[in-house]
Amino acid sequence: MVGAPRKGSAEAAQVGDHLDELRRLADTAGAEVVGQTHQRVEAPTPTFYLGQGKVEELKGVLQDTRSTLVLFDEPLSPVQGTNLENALAVRVMDRTELILDIFATRARSAEAKMQVELAQLEYLLPRLTRMWTHLSRIRGGIGLRGPGETQLETDRRVIRRKISVLKRRLEGVADHRANQRQGRRDLPSAALVGYTNAGKSSILRALSGADVFVEDRLFATLDTLTRELDVGGGYRFRVADTVGFIRKLPHHLVASFRATLEEARAADLLLHVVDAAHPGWEEQVNVVETVLEEMGLYSAGSGMHDAGSVVRDRKRVVYVFNKADLIGDADAFLAGVRERYPHALLTSARSGSRIPHPTGGVEGLRSVLRASAQALRPVARIHVPVEDGKLLAALYRDSEVLHESQVDGVVEVTARVDAWLLGKLRREGVSVQIGS
Repeated sequence: MVGAPRKGSAEAAQVGDHLDELRRLADTAGAEVVGQTHQRVEAPTPTFYLGQGKVEELKGVLQDTRSTLVLFDEPLSPVQGTNLENALAVRVMDRTELILDIFATRARSAEAKMQVELAQLEYLLPRLTRMWTHLSRIRGGIGLRGPGETQLETDRRVIRRKISVLKRRLEGVADHRANQRQGRRDLPSAALVGYTNAGKSSILRALSGADVFVEDRLFATLDTLTRELDVGGGYRFRVADTVGFIRKLPHHLVASFRATLEEARAADLLLHVVDAAHPGWEEQVNVVETVLEEMGLYSAGSGMHDAGSVVRDRKRVVYVFNKADLIGDADAFLAGVRERYPHALLTSARSGSRIPHPTGGVEGLRSVLRASAQALRPVARIHVPVEDGKLLAALYRDSEVLHESQVDGVVEVTARVDAWLLGKLRREGVSVQIGS
């Protein structure tokens, strides 16, 4: 494994942690790591990314360890990848290619497989010359350069056509998912987001009691999984698990999973799950927030604290610090975290509600979801003139009507109503009273 952070950058001081994460990625992909090295560079060289001396040193190390693969923690250009493979005489992969390889083995549903194929093709297209060797390995030089270039252009056209087809299919998946959401019972919804292996799937399994796939490896879950939960007090919540994020995640790879992440975009609430036991959890939080900002879910500006969450551009975020059973002093940790996130939750999906802290366990999260359901859909009494059939129809369509009575030409409707609909009714001058 090779790290090459820029001198003076934050990554230069964390190169050990970043190579540890690369080691976990390699383990997930099925590789055996036999060594690691790094070089802090002023700027990547256009030829090898590393300096010439470091490449020579690396070549000797590879011969001593009999390694068959070099993993770079940095993104390599097609030229850098080609030159490194020629100089080192072994296969060279960068971080993105390794992640794509993991995705290819983890994809289960047809949607996930399409998303992975799209990401792979977009990664392959600019690197086709480096990887296209089915003629050059036979023989090269005069006589084959023309046909080879023609075949290369043919391959490029095929890949571009496949990319276009996959994008259209994924747009269809997004539309189908949107139709599914419209057809579901109208419930408040939340999406579990966070760094890979933070414990999102474990929390969903602990909340729902359902059989959800969980594994202590990076990117164990690629498919969106949705479960309906009873959060108590007569309220139910729909919670969706989403693909995890990781640092240096390329933009095209995030875009490939945009259809899956539409669940997060459509949710009333984001549950940002953080691995509290990880020494670099703050960096992981920043990575997730940056990706969510790129998706337009919220801006990274300051927000209002409210009921265990941060309100950012109307998308409420609840910070859930998981794996509390691996923390030595939970009280001290929570006190420190709450300086930045005043209403943060500390949970342990493994030990459920048995961790020794009043905010611990999934029951604390369940109570936050219950409070959010109450806030999102309060019970209201709405007075509608009996002749206003259009408004009555809208209430039955967009809210959960619990009771209806008629007195002196006025229909009194008792219903659970979304906050946006309450605001609309008040702006239109409709009489609304909160409370059953």
